[in-house]
Order: sequence, then structure tokens, then C-alpha cells
Amino acid sequence: MANRITNLFNIKYPIIQAGMVWNSGWRLASAASNSGILGLLGAGSMYPEVLREHIKKCKLATNKPFGVNVPMLYPNIKDLMDIIVEEDVKIVFTSAGNPITWTTWLKERGITVVHVVSSVKFALKAQDAGVDAIVAEGFEAGGHNGRDETTTLALIPMVKEQIHIPIIAAGGIATGAAMLATMVLGAEGVQIGSRFAASEESSSHLNFKEAVVNVKEGDTQLTLKELAPVRLIKNKFYHDIQELYKKGPTVDELKTLLGRARAKKGMFEGDLDEGELEIGQIAGLIHDVKPVAQIVETLLREFEEAKRKIPKL
Repeated sequence: MANRITNLFNIKYPIIQAGMVWNSGWRLASAASNSGILGLLGAGSMYPEVLREHIKKCKLATNKPFGVNVPMLYPNIKDLMDIIVEEDVKIVFTSAGNPITWTTWLKERGITVVHVVSSVKFALKAQDAGVDAIVAEGFEAGGHNGRDETTTLALIPMVKEQIHIPIIAAGGIATGAAMLATMVLGAEGVQIGSRFAASEESSSHLNFKEAVVNVKEGDTQLTLKELAPVRLIKNKFYHDIQELYKKGPTVDELKTLLGRARAKKGMFEGDLDEGELEIGQIAGLIHDVKPVAQIVETLLREFEEAKRKIPKL
């Protein structure tokens, strides 16, 4: 499976475990890296010193490459970036912001930079900014999403047509067959979130993991587009949002309802009523909570099985 992605990160398989808030602590990232893929710490839910602690623990738990995902909308991003450099992390995935802001700074310090995009326009901007690869994420994905609502199946070939750096596909990928499909469309690797959120090593609450396993088709929805589009499981909090929409709310009223720490309440503390439960549409295909090693093994087996079926089409 060697290609530009495996060579870029020095990993065995072109699979990236997404850096998800309240899910991607050191246990998940190290287990992913130990399985031959790239593990990512999710810095979006970490204060700077908490990130430092997770980096140190991840180093003790694996001798394989791992990285950090940093959403650029957070006010303490400079502190996070300084810690990443101080702790000698060599891979950073940036998201939710302009890649020009940090790419050069990171690359001058010997760090491989990948940026997450949801459109061709932003893929071109990321390439111009000098990133080493991009994650092209369709709106099937969980958590915060692009405003254009372009699906992975449409996004990957359109991005491939326009850029020359490696593409990592994301959004709606939880099986080896889906991995193969996106690679046929032009991706050289995949980033997987929801399947790893429902892993034993994920730092999210067991209540949240069980909610993910119980998701059926249609149980997630993209909402709060006036703030930052986010895909959630339909729970009491989601229905409260829909009731507020009936009144034609202002942005401030939506912000008031959202409040603070909703994602922490739902995913980390396990409040399935009042919490924000971020997960992708593909959760409808996730039926159990497994160790990361078993998840990776299954993905690879399914990938090979899917390849063998292609000549029979």
C-alpha cells in the first residue's frame, strides 16, 4: 500500500485516525499509530498544558509517528503551536481557518502540514499556502462541516482535477470498501473519524459510544449553519434547536441556546439529552465498539476483499 501518503507520514497503511474533539486523546492516537496508521491527537478540546500532557503520554505509548489536529479558530492557538514545536511533534493537521496563517511557520520548523478543506476553492488555497497534503472532507462527516454541503463522492474527483498534492478523503468512510472507492476517485489515503470514535480507546464517554452504535439512517443532521455548520445526532438538544428555528432566531439567540461546553457535555460527560453529540452519517453502519487494532484489521481485510470483487463487475 505504499504511496505518497504512507511515505509522507512514514506509516504502513494510508489511513489517518481523525483528530476529534473529546475523542482523540493519547490512548486513541497511540493505538492507531501502533496499528500501522497515523494517529492524531484532537487539540480542539485541550487547553495548552493538557495537550502537552497528551503528547508526552502518546510518546511513551508508541514509537511510531503521530500528529496533532489543530482547529485554527481557537484563541489560544499560538500556545498550542508552541507546545507542538517544543514537544517535537512532526505532523500537524490544521482545520477551520486560513492555512496561510500557520503553514509557513510550521514548515520552517520541520513540521509536515496537512489542511482540512470542504471545497475545491479551499483546496487550491491550501496548496498555494504550501501544505504537504489536504484532507478533502465531504459533508457526510460528523462535527463541523463545510457550508457548501458537497458530498465526498463529488468532492474527491473535483479536487483531484485541480490540485497536484496528495489528497486524503474524509466523510462517510468507515469500511474498507469505502476506502477503496475514494482511492479509485483520486484519493491516496483516508481519514476516518466516526468509526474510531466508537473504539475502546476513544476518550469519549461510554454513553456517547453506545449512542453512536444505535444511530440509524437519518438520525444525524447538519444544523446551526448560521454559527458553524455541525452534524449532530438528533437528541433533545437538537430538537430544542429546531423549536427555536420556528421562531426565526437571531444569531445571538442561537449562541445563547448553544451556550458553552455542549460538546464536552455530550461526548465526554455522556449527557445524551443536553449534550452536542457530533458524529457522521456513516454511524448507521457502525454496530459495535471495538479496539482500534481490530478496527484497522477489519478495514484492511475489507479493502482487499473489495479489490478482488472489482474484476467481477
